[in-house]
Amino acid sequence: MNESILTLSQVLERYSAGPTEGLFADGSARPNPGPGGWGVVAVYGDAMVGQRFGKEPATTNNRMELRALIEAYGMLEEDAKTVIYSDSQICVNTVNQWAAAWQRRGWKRKGGPIKNLELVQELYALAQAHPRVELRWIRAHQGNRWNEYADALATAWVRSEL
Repeated sequence: MNESILTLSQVLERYSAGPTEGLFADGSARPNPGPGGWGVVAVYGDAMVGQRFGKEPATTNNRMELRALIEAYGMLEEDAKTVIYSDSQICVNTVNQWAAAWQRRGWKRKGGPIKNLELVQELYALAQAHPRVELRWIRAHQGNRWNEYADALATAWVRSEL
């Protein structure tokens, strides 16, 4: 077990910085590929108002990052106005920059096939269905309390904490 992995309660005790409202999503596989997990925490006024998490026996980091974002959108009302934070630049860029062009080209990209296409399509459809929700990148492992908490949810399966 990696001793640098914090428990959920340790994260809440140790960190206080960062945004205090929104949804924070993270995914992980250890090793990559290998067993993995995802976590989402919803926060309002620096208080947790909901969370979801899950695991898969054989996956990749990117699949778990995508799954976490799909679950985050799934926690929202149709007319929600909020921010979803992810520390995966590739996932944020996929939704915010690349997916529209891929969709126009019949879900093809110039550089070859789109990895995890079924998850990308599901995530993009959810993002389009929530036009008042902003998907924003947040730097990983910088002490942002709720991003660290989402990371701890995503890796809790390592410690059998959940």
